[in-house]
Amino acid sequence: MISFEASKKICSPKQVAQLSRTVSPLLSQARASGFGYPAILRLATVDHQSWPSQQSALCFGRHNFSTTSASRLQDVFPAKDTPFIRRTPPAWAHPGYTEEEMLAVTPGHRRPKTVSDWVAWKLIRFARWAMDLVTGIGPEQQVDMKNPTTAVAAEKPLTEAQWLVRIIFLESIAGVPGMVGGMLRHLHSLRRLKRDNGWIETLLEESYNERMHLLVALTLGKPGLLMKTMILGAQGVYFNAMFLSYLVSPKITHRFVGYLEEEAVHTYTRLLHEIENGDLPKWSNPNFKVPDIAVTYWRMPEGKRTMRDLILYIRADEAVHRGVNHTLSNLKQKEDPNPFVSVYGDSEKQHKPKAALKPEGYEREEVIG
Repeated sequence: MISFEASKKICSPKQVAQLSRTVSPLLSQARASGFGYPAILRLATVDHQSWPSQQSALCFGRHNFSTTSASRLQDVFPAKDTPFIRRTPPAWAHPGYTEEEMLAVTPGHRRPKTVSDWVAWKLIRFARWAMDLVTGIGPEQQVDMKNPTTAVAAEKPLTEAQWLVRIIFLESIAGVPGMVGGMLRHLHSLRRLKRDNGWIETLLEESYNERMHLLVALTLGKPGLLMKTMILGAQGVYFNAMFLSYLVSPKITHRFVGYLEEEAVHTYTRLLHEIENGDLPKWSNPNFKVPDIAVTYWRMPEGKRTMRDLILYIRADEAVHRGVNHTLSNLKQKEDPNPFVSVYGDSEKQHKPKAALKPEGYEREEVIG
């Protein structure tokens, strides 16, 4: 079992220096013996004033973390020397949310109604169990298993390190389904010489949005070799599984993704709960500033750039994906238009769906008629 545990104790500069002198010879011996570093995740520092970079790099975790110098962790995506190009804006501009919309998001669950729904739900529950096992989540850190997608309180909170592992791994595979679905529907449209009625754009944008979540997370923690290998294997299996599943039944695949997004909304809601309770000292700190890539993508306003604000945006995105996929699963896959990008008549505007506020998705008669 791989265990991730972060210490809440803050190191003084003197302790940092002592720790560095003690650890360096041991690491040199490890390299000479061929063992290398036992690094799974390297914690990066964002706010250098409120959280000194050296203690983030050296003292944050008790084990399984790299002691890479802070100077190598401060910029995960260094700027390239391109004399003519200054920056590349997002391909899909984020639509943005109001604070009221983000606070209205709640965990929810669509109860399985068919055998295929039940199979999709059980597969997600198995994946959640496996994720907890691999990342060393103990029984005391589990929420109420009788309400797995709505309960957010546990006897013992997760650490920042555990959260980063879960977020990075989750977002590294969450961007796969939308890309697979959009790609196959694109090829279907070309092959059949027919319109797709707006599904392709929504699926590709979903995939892009999930990748942005990953890029933001990578500015907070840099995966080690083992975690990169796990992500590589998981993506290979997951991509091919999604590819075959979408060829066989897009309806079941969208239901599966809907349940996956339910877990994502639950995960980020629990994270918000622990940040607001002060269980995560670094992220609960109001002086902690989110990465610039997040500020640019979500157009986060001044005064609303804490870790809590960032998680509110990400959770709202996941809630949209949850409602969209459950709704798409309820439609006729080959002929119905995508209700989330369609223009409704004046008398039918009340049927325009709002995905984030409908955890179980919309039934076909509610949006198609």
